[in-house]
Amino acid sequence: MRKWMILLTVLALALGLAACEKATPTPTEAPAMTEEAPKATEAPAMTEEAPKATEEPTEAAEEGEMPDCASPDVLCVGLVTDVGEIDDKSFNQSAWEGVLKAKEELGAYVDYIETKDPKDYEANIRLFAENGFDVIVTVGFALGEATQTMAKEFPEVYFIGVDQFQAWAVDDDTGNDLPNVAGLIFHEDRAGFLAGALAGMITKTNKIAGVLGTDLVPPVKAFGTGYINGAKYVNENVEAKVIYHPGGLDVAFTDPEWGAATARQLIDQGYDVIFGAGGKTGNGALIEVAEAAKAGKEVYCIGVDTDQWYTVPEARPCLVTSAMKLITPGVFDLIKMAKEGNFPAGNYYGGVGLAPFHDFEDAIPQEVKDKLEEIRKGLEAGEIPTGWPIEE
Repeated sequence: MRKWMILLTVLALALGLAACEKATPTPTEAPAMTEEAPKATEAPAMTEEAPKATEEPTEAAEEGEMPDCASPDVLCVGLVTDVGEIDDKSFNQSAWEGVLKAKEELGAYVDYIETKDPKDYEANIRLFAENGFDVIVTVGFALGEATQTMAKEFPEVYFIGVDQFQAWAVDDDTGNDLPNVAGLIFHEDRAGFLAGALAGMITKTNKIAGVLGTDLVPPVKAFGTGYINGAKYVNENVEAKVIYHPGGLDVAFTDPEWGAATARQLIDQGYDVIFGAGGKTGNGALIEVAEAAKAGKEVYCIGVDTDQWYTVPEARPCLVTSAMKLITPGVFDLIKMAKEGNFPAGNYYGGVGLAPFHDFEDAIPQEVKDKLEEIRKGLEAGEIPTGWPIEE
């Protein structure tokens, strides 16, 4: 919709002005070697009406004329990003593609708001809720508190919090339950473990590394922990380390220059497999490794969240696979369940796995592929510990 449509309530009280902008990320393809998400449970009741909007969003998409979202015959789905931006080619983009699938397959009206400042999280969510949206997807660990606050204020709206663990779902206090919130979470440690196992088997220097976003975000740290332990599981002689961005949530995922510089240093130190995980920061690392590969160095890189063969084609010279969280199907499935009335409040696990090897398919020995499949089954069965969560 045009941006002024979603801001109408706000700007009628203020200036009556608006601008419009549009973003449509590129869809990805289906992954290989993955786990499926479990089934859902129950749907929450729809009780109260939403109050009026009071603040302006950071940035909104343009997705055609907004229908009457309050009508029971219309499904309206809004998405609020973290500061990583909608076209980050991994995390936010994967969630948006799940929303776009709801538009294509469920006939939903969809829109997004790009957050520029973390202080705007609640205001951006509120704009969708006050305009009668049925489902609101909030993307990222950092939006967890704002999502729960808005869910309490708008109990008739379904909220999908990507990477937002719902602690209330596992405690004994039923008084803090939020029947309209589902946390779409993943076993990042397992995906990282598989990536590390691959790295540990293909390294020639016995030195592998990861360039990651901030360790203030548990899923990122789970990726890193799994990566190191997966490498050591298959190669006891490997030197494995991960380097986390030193900045806060406002910059840790939008710093490709730091990612590239860190990857360059690692390559100079003899690390020949590098895992890039952290939005545009991780993408910077991947592209730097690809440049080294094009220059003749025998180095590999591993992407994250989605199959980055498609979203970061510049990394193809080194991109052997990606450690994927199946965010797109997870978001779509939860929207569909909300529409059908069987919304799974609480924690909902999406699938994880490795993407196809693409141009490196023939370069990966069959025994390596067989070992990865053995490990995948062991992880899924709970027979192989990943080292996560870290015991204090």
